[in-house]
Amino acid sequence: MLLRRKYAWGHDDMTPVTKSFTDSRNGWGATIVDALTTLYIMGEEDLFEEAVAFVGQIDYNISHTTDTVSVFETSIRYLAAALSAYELSGQKHPILVTKAKQVADKMSVAWVGSNTIPFGEVEFNSSTPQIATSNIAEAGTLTLEWSTLAKYTGNDTYRRLAEGSVRTIASLPDPLPGLAPQGIDPSTSTFTDAYLTWGGGSDSYFEYLIKYPRLTNTNDNVFADTWATAVDSSIKRLAVTSTVGNHLYLADQDDTGEIVNVGSHLACYMAGNWILGGKLLNNATIVDYALQLNDGCWNTYASTATGIGPEAFAYFSNKGNYTGQTVTPELQTFFDQHGFFIETGSEYFYLRPEVLESNFYAWRATGDTKYLDRAASATSSFQKFLSAPAGFGGIWNVSDTVKSDDNFIDDTESFWFAEVMKYLYLTFDDPNHISIDEWVFNTEAHPFQAPPPKASYGSGTIGGSAFKQMSLPFKPTGPLPAVSPAPILKGHKV
Repeated sequence: MLLRRKYAWGHDDMTPVTKSFTDSRNGWGATIVDALTTLYIMGEEDLFEEAVAFVGQIDYNISHTTDTVSVFETSIRYLAAALSAYELSGQKHPILVTKAKQVADKMSVAWVGSNTIPFGEVEFNSSTPQIATSNIAEAGTLTLEWSTLAKYTGNDTYRRLAEGSVRTIASLPDPLPGLAPQGIDPSTSTFTDAYLTWGGGSDSYFEYLIKYPRLTNTNDNVFADTWATAVDSSIKRLAVTSTVGNHLYLADQDDTGEIVNVGSHLACYMAGNWILGGKLLNNATIVDYALQLNDGCWNTYASTATGIGPEAFAYFSNKGNYTGQTVTPELQTFFDQHGFFIETGSEYFYLRPEVLESNFYAWRATGDTKYLDRAASATSSFQKFLSAPAGFGGIWNVSDTVKSDDNFIDDTESFWFAEVMKYLYLTFDDPNHISIDEWVFNTEAHPFQAPPPKASYGSGTIGGSAFKQMSLPFKPTGPLPAVSPAPILKGHKV
C-alpha cells in the first residue's frame, strides 16, 4: 500500500513496472476501496482509517473516466467493500453505508421498466443503461451486496431487485437441470446461448446460489435447491477425469451438448464453493468431489516451471478429447507429463485468487496441513516471480522462469489486495478469525456477517417437476459480453 500511495494514490490500479497508474474502474480509487477489508483484517488500523476517509469523499454521481460502469464489478468491489468494512469495524463508520447507497442508487437504472434482469453497464454521467446482452454472472451476482444494503438502509427495494434477477434466471429452461447457460438478454429475459460452464461469465451466479441462503437464512428453498441441482447435474455430466494422472476436472458443455475439455483459473473457485455448500447441505459426497477438484486445480500450479497456474487449460478425459483448439506436439507432450496442457494464448497469470481461495476453504474445512504447504509454495513463487520494480505484477508466461520487465503484466488490479492477499493471510491465521461458520465471503472476498447457521439448507429435492428442458443444439442469438475484461490483456502475444 505504501507503493500505491507513492505512485497511484487515488487511482484504480498501479502499473508495477512503469511505476504509474491506470483507472480501469471509473477512477474512484478501486484499490483503496477494495483493500478496506484486507487492511482491517490484517490489523492495519491507521491505513484502514485513512482509506475510510478516502471513501467518504468519493463522488459516485459521475464516472471520472469515459468508461461505462459495470453493475457487477462495481457491486462486488465498491459496494461490497464499503458494507463489509462497515460490519467488520463494528458499524462505526456510517459514511460507508451512505457511499454504498449512493453508488447503488446510480446503478439502479440498470433495471428498466418491468425487466427483472439488469443491464450490465450504466452510463453514470447520463444515468442511462447500455442496452446490450449480459451474462448470468453479471446479472446473478448481486444478492449478497444488495440485500446487505437493504438491511442497513431499511429499503427492501435493493434486495428485491437483486433477488428478482436470480429468480428469473433460475426459472428459465436449462440445457441440464439447474445449470443455466451463460448469456442472457435483459430485454426479453431469455438465454442467448446454451453454453454451460462454472467458469467466467457464469461462475459467481452459481457461487451465490448457496451463499445467499447462508447469509440470510431464507426459508425459500429455490436458491439452495437450484445450487444442489446444478451440482448434481455437474457430477453426472460435466465431471471428468484426465486420461493422464486421473485428475478430476469440471468440463464445459457447448451449444450442441458436446463436452469441451477445458478449465480455467476463474473456474477453480468452484472447489471452495462446493466445500462450503456440501457442508451446508450435510452432503459428504459433494465435499469429496470438491476436494478432488481442488487437487486438480492445484496441479496446474504444481506443474509449471514457476509454480504458478495459467489463465486457462485443457485436457483429454474419459468423456472425450474435444478441447476446441489445435493440440500441437508440444502441448501433447506437456499433457503426457502433467495431465493437462496450457491453452494457447492463456499462458499468463493475472494475479487471480481462485486456486488459493479454494485452498483456503479446503484448509479451513479439513485441517490438512498439505493446504498450508500449498499456500506457502504459492507465496514463495509469488515472491520470486511476481515481485516487480514497484509491488507485484502478473506475468505473461507461467513457464518462463527468466525474470524480466518484458514478462510482467504492467497492471495490478484491486483484487490482488482484496482477494489474494486476504486468502493467503487467513490461511496462515487463526482459523477462528473470520470463521467461515460466521462470515460469508462475497466473490471479491469481502466478508459479510451471517446469522447462526440452520441445521441444513434446501429441501433436499434435486431437479423437481419445475425443471424445464432447453432443446439442443441451440443457435446463439446474441454476442456474449467479455468475461473479466482487462484492456491490457487484449491482443497481447505471449
